[in-house]
Formats: sequence, C-alpha cells, structure tokens
Amino acid sequence: MKIAELAWGGGVAAALGFVAFSVATIPTTLNDYFQPGTQPGEINETLIDALTCSFCHGNYEEPHEIYKPWAASMMGQSARDPVFWAALAVANQDASFSGEFCLRCHVPVGWYSGRSTPPDGSALENWDFDGVSCITCHRMVDPVYRPGESPAVDADILAGLAHPPVSPGNTQAVIDPQDRRRGPIVVTAEFHRWEQSPFHQRSAMCGTCHEVSNPVFRRSPSGNYVLTPLDQQHPTMDKRDMFPLDRTYSEWTQSDFARGPINLGGRFGGNKLEVSSCQDCHMPDSTGYGANPLLGAPEKSTLPRHFFNGGNTWVLRAVRNLYPDAETGLTRESVDESIQRAVGMLQAASDLELSRLNRDLNVRIVNQSGHKLPTGYHEGRRMWINVKFRDAQGQLIGERGAYDPDSAVLSVDDTKVYENKQGLDAAMAALTGKPEGETFHHVLNNVVLKDNRIPPRGFTNANFNAVQADVVGYAYADGQFWDDTRFTPPVGTRSAEVAIYYQTTSKEYIEFLRDTNTTNNAGRVAYEQWVQFGKSAPALMDAGTLAICTADFNADGQSDFFDYLDFVQAFAAEEPAADANNDGQVDFFDYLDFAQDYAEGC
Repeated sequence: MKIAELAWGGGVAAALGFVAFSVATIPTTLNDYFQPGTQPGEINETLIDALTCSFCHGNYEEPHEIYKPWAASMMGQSARDPVFWAALAVANQDASFSGEFCLRCHVPVGWYSGRSTPPDGSALENWDFDGVSCITCHRMVDPVYRPGESPAVDADILAGLAHPPVSPGNTQAVIDPQDRRRGPIVVTAEFHRWEQSPFHQRSAMCGTCHEVSNPVFRRSPSGNYVLTPLDQQHPTMDKRDMFPLDRTYSEWTQSDFARGPINLGGRFGGNKLEVSSCQDCHMPDSTGYGANPLLGAPEKSTLPRHFFNGGNTWVLRAVRNLYPDAETGLTRESVDESIQRAVGMLQAASDLELSRLNRDLNVRIVNQSGHKLPTGYHEGRRMWINVKFRDAQGQLIGERGAYDPDSAVLSVDDTKVYENKQGLDAAMAALTGKPEGETFHHVLNNVVLKDNRIPPRGFTNANFNAVQADVVGYAYADGQFWDDTRFTPPVGTRSAEVAIYYQTTSKEYIEFLRDTNTTNNAGRVAYEQWVQFGKSAPALMDAGTLAICTADFNADGQSDFFDYLDFVQAFAAEEPAADANNDGQVDFFDYLDFAQDYAEGC
C-alpha cells in the first residue's frame, strides 16, 4: 500500500490530502543529507519482507516466538507510527528533502530499495511498512572488520564500499548485498545462508540508528552550529561535527555499562544478572527457541527476546487503529503486552528515595539505566515529580507537579521536569523567519537550550561534553547518576506521597504537529489518535510515601530529646529550619507547633 492510499482515521477514510500552501523552506537537497554506508541500488538480492521470516520464526509456542513480539514493538511499526508521519511532514516543510533523511531510519527497506524519494513517502510499497524489519538487522555488517571474529565474507564487502561509514549513527549502515543472514547464535540448519556475527550483540549495532545528528549543520570553531553550504555533502561526515539530535548511544559509551557488566540483579529481565550492552536490557536473553522447534530448532538459554522494550506507551494502539491486523501482525493482546513491557522498562529504569532535610522533603531519583533518564529525542518526551501533601486526616492540602488528564496540562512551575529542549539561535531565526528560542522544528534546531536529564553511572562532564551530550542549564557532579529535589511542605503536612511520571508525547508537541502541518493531514491524524488513546497518559515509574513529623527535627526517623535540643538551638538562633509551620518566619507559633507535635510523639 502506498502512502497516498493509507487508510487514516479509524482505519477508514482519507488519504494524505496535499494542499497548495506557501511556506518558507530551506532549499536543501539530497546532497545535504547524504550519509556514507550502503547506498540505494547497491543491494543485489531483494530485502525480503518480515512475513516471509514469520513462517519459521513465528506461530509457535509463546514465549519463545520471535515474530510476534517484534511486530508488537515500535521497531516493527516504525513506518506506521502516525506521530512519525506528522513530524516528517513538518520536516519537509521546513527543509526540502529532509524527510528522506528520516525515512532512512524509519523505513530502511524502502530507503535501500530507492523508494524514499519523493521524501513524503509517496513511492513506498507494502513491504516497506515493516519498519525496522528482520532483514534490515540480520543482513547488517559490522563496519569494523575484526579478523578471526567477523565473517570472512565481510572483508570483501567492506573493501568494496564506495562510501565507508565514518562513525556510528545516522544509519551509516553496511548491508550485505547478498541474502546472507547474520546473528550471534550458531545456526546449523541450512534453510538460508547464515553467518555468525558477534556484532549483533554489541551496542554499536543499536547505535546505527539511536544516534542521530543533523548533517545540514557543522560545528564552528566557537562551538556553535551553522548551516553548511547547501547542495553539498557534509565536509567530514563525522557526527561530532554535526548538530546532535539524539545521543543515546554516546551516552551509553560514556557510562560504566560500556566498560563492563553491572550487576543489577536482573531488573531488566532475562537470564542475566549483569548487564552491559543495549541488547542486555532491551533484548534480554531467555531460554527458548529461535525458530519453530518442529523444524528442528534447538532450545537455547541465550536467546535474545525480540521485545525491543522502550518507553512508548500509546502509539501501538494508534497503529492498530489505523491499519488492519493482517498488515501489521498486531493483535489486541500483543499490543497490551508490549505496552505493559514498556511500562515495566520505565519502572526498572529508576529508583526513588525519600528523606527529610530539616523541614523539607527531599526526592532522590536514581538512574539505573545505561543512558540519560529519560533519553532519546527531545520532542515531547519528559519525566517529572508529582508530590501530594496530606494532613493528619489524610486530606490533600497541597500538590506539586499536578497533571490534569482531561486537558493534558502539566503544572511545570512548581516541580522539576526532566527534559531536553532545543531551538533556534538568532542566526537561524533570522534565516527562517521563525522566533528565536525553543521550538519543535526538529530539522531547523541548532542549539540545545536545556538538558537536565539524569546521567548514567560513570558520568563525567568532560566525557559527555566530548560526545555532545552536555548537561545544559543544570549541574551534575562527576560520578553523579542521581538527582535530588527539595520541596517545602505546606502548613499541617503529615505525609507526602511522591510519584515519578514519564510521558511519551506532550500536549505541546502533538498540538505543534497538528497546527504546523500545512501540506497534508498527518498532523491532524496524529492528534486525533493521541486524543482517542488517552492523550499519552503518563506512565507511573516510581512511587513512595514519607511521614512528615515536625517533632522529628533532626530527621533521623524518631522523635526524641535530641530533636527537642536541636529545635531549641535553631529557634534561639532564628534559623530557617525552625520555621515549624512553614509560614516563612520563625516565631512563637513555630515553638507551639513543635511542642504540640513533640508531646503527641508524631
């Protein structure tokens, strides 16, 4: 099915309706987005569709099957994601042919087959919508030849490349021109040609796509990002000379996980207590069959589950609503299970620790993932702290970081929101006619305005700066993989309920896609799906409750004579900590409140 024939909206109605509308567009060309690696037309044998793979790698006993979990992942549906198509339309409006750069990752079979132009996806065919399909990954070649480890045929493949990859990212991938499948497990059956590939267990393979830079920009000697001369390839093709859009892989390379396994007690599932690579967490090893056991496939304890768990909690439901199950391979059960796994991944990614610092509540979030928390693109993704303060009767007397599920509005001024915000500098604003500062114009952004996301174990400011993953507008000490936030409880607080939430798609972003899209109705389609499926309801990552007692002045968990002595000393010195009723001043009423709580032993 071509994009112009897609059944948008409830699986029924209109195709993408292109309208005549004049917008200011940067006149980039395909040359501006060229990336090294295998190019369209350089593949000799057809990239087969995923349904063909399912004949052997699907339709057998769960939980072993490979095909169904893949189909129910955002990898499997990357070419059907309505938010992607809305963002693609805006990108093409902002910069000519930029959509071709997006299709390279989201629709790789279509890209390698030469169907990514026009960049609106109108030339794509049915099988292109498999997204990041089986054959895309399992014909991928390690761009670094390792004698004695890499398949012998790879030496000739790499030597024959007209454009060898420069650095991991931007889909600078190498695809075997012949249909020789690859994977980490030894295969003895001869159903198809096969090469054992250690590369498929390395994070660098995931970094092929989960590391994205905009090649239209180059880094100047002063450190800012300026447009390259148009209609020309980037002068170095090195991602570090381009504007960083996504640094998930580099964040991992600068973490302790990249330097050796970390024992997390199996929190991400599978058979391993220790994890190191992307695959260890997102494709945890289990015991099962890589193919239908009726075909003679042996049981293995090192079988990577093809879950590809991430943090997207709603788009799969939209995909299933827009496309028939016969095309997607989805079912209601497989979608529900996939979303449950995504929520489980989010919950495993952090720990919550609550404590008191004098009269304040301290919320500590510990990052247990191998990259920033949260990671990925800046568009609409965010994590925040919600606190509900309750009195002695359990009544709500104050809330911070409140979220209204009806309006999808988050109160951002009274809490901490972890996010990456990008935008335009003065030069790009002048060039494009768009306001300087924060925007969702992904393909035009050339400055990071905020990045307070929590770094992983092993973080250092120097190393993250070197890979363009700096902390911006905030501060983390070297070695810090947690963050503390203090809240002052209102008068009468006796307990604080704390929750950490993650949201895939914010109201601000989805409305931007709806309102900015002027060339087709993809923005409206994405918005309607967002509304229909809960407005990207926030996922609960962690929660906890802390009793707050004024009489426990030293916050050691008990009220005793030492608290009384400490309070009297602080009260005499009129220290802010002695403001027991939190009214902003230290006076006799604070003494009365403390004495009452102390007498009651709260």
